[in-house]
Formats: sequence, structure tokens, C-alpha cells
Amino acid sequence: MKINEKNLCAYSVSPTHIDKEGYLLKKGEVNKNFQRRWFVLKGNLLFYFEKKGDREPIGVIILEGCTIELAECEDQFTFKLVFHGGGGRVYVLAADSQESLEVWMKALARASYDYLKLMVAELQKQLDELNDTESQGKGGGGEEGHPPKAPHRQRQNPFNRTQSSNEVTLDPTLAMRMRANTVSGGGVSQYLSSAIGAMPHRTAPPPPSVAHILVNRRTFAQIHSEYGVPILRDKELYLQRKAQQEGVGDAFKSQGQEKAASPVLVMNLVDI
Repeated sequence: MKINEKNLCAYSVSPTHIDKEGYLLKKGEVNKNFQRRWFVLKGNLLFYFEKKGDREPIGVIILEGCTIELAECEDQFTFKLVFHGGGGRVYVLAADSQESLEVWMKALARASYDYLKLMVAELQKQLDELNDTESQGKGGGGEEGHPPKAPHRQRQNPFNRTQSSNEVTLDPTLAMRMRANTVSGGGVSQYLSSAIGAMPHRTAPPPPSVAHILVNRRTFAQIHSEYGVPILRDKELYLQRKAQQEGVGDAFKSQGQEKAASPVLVMNLVDI
């Protein structure tokens, strides 16, 4: 397994995702003595530090493929983490009290991924049983083993319904007069019945035939040319008016230049 030590150290001292933390006694591998260490449980990772507040852990225990068991020491509240398989290691830990021992053993036993899989399977089983019980309770009123069925109803498209003899389309002018005139009391029904009875029945015009559509169909180039004619005509008129305005402006400009040159001519004649 490849582990990024820098990221793992940063994760161990982060204040988030802490499931359990506290002091425990850890039995050493060399001198076999118990040493007091600060333990932090995050998911399936059990970090241990020399003391609380250290920035780097001494080590980490990955709680996968192990069992939590009571140790043989009777004078202390000890338990052990036993890793199975070839070269399995045993970590011996001790708590300060019986209550702390039980809390730590439960927390460590629930930290592994295998425990989460078992919990998910058990919860799924309970959910399936509840769904079966609910479905059986709902199906009690119908036939045995089958839920009651709703009566079959034929669906109809409202846009495909034919107009019956009782359906009448109001004339637009009549509808405007009805909105403009306020009729109170029983006069509303009388007014509507008399107006509807006097109206002739109107039928919708037939849709255009396919041949008519094909004959009158125009291409995009034809439509473009048809709508482009007035635009080109307006553009030509605009250019003509602009040219006329520019011609008038040039005429006024030339006249002004002639007037400015006339005093010089007069002065020359006087000198002569």
C-alpha cells in the first residue's frame, strides 16, 4: 500500500472527522512496557501521538482485517487488536476504566469497512421486510396475493374529439357584448340561452390539401429575393438623397470660397 506521509500527517491533526480520541496505554514491541499515548480515531485509521497537541503522529493503525478482543492481563483494563493472516501483528492497549474500555472497543469494532458492509446488509434486510409487510397490509382488501386494480378507463385525446350537437362556438362579437354588458340575477341564463339559440352552427374550414401546399411552396432563395427588393430600393433612395445633400454642400462651399477671394481682386484693381 502506498501512503503519502505528508497528506496523512495533515489529515491526522485536522480537527474534522474525529470519531473518538483520548489517552490509552500502548504496550511496546521492544521493552514490553506500557506507554501512555494520545489516540485519535478517524474512520478506519487509528493515529497515536506521544502527547496531545503534537503536530505529527508516532504511527497509524489501519483497522482492516483485524478483531478486537480482551487481553489476558487481569490487573488492567486491557484489550488487543489482532491482525489475522501471515505475519499478523497484535497491538495491546489498556484503558483507564471499564467504561472507557467498553467505549473504545465498540468504537474500534465499528470502524472497519467490513462492519459497514454488514450494517448496510442488515438495514437493507429490515427495509425489505417493512416493504413486504406494508404491501401485504395494502393488498388485504383485494384478491389473495394480488393488489386491487383500478377500473379500466379509456383515454381520449381532447384535441381529437368531434364537436357534438350540444357544443356551440360563441361568435366573437357576441362575446365582446357579453363582456361589455353586465347582466345580473336570472337574466344571465336567459340572455345566454336566447343568444345561443339564435346563432347559426358554424363548422371549421377544411385543412389545405397537400397539393395546394406543394404548389404554393417557395424556396428560401425566392423568399430572400422577394423581401430583399424593398430593402434594396430603400437603400438606393438613401444613397441618392445623400449624394444630393453632398452636392448642395459642395456648391455652398465653392460660393464661400469665391466670396473670400473677391476682396483681393478689388484691391488689385484699385492698385492698378
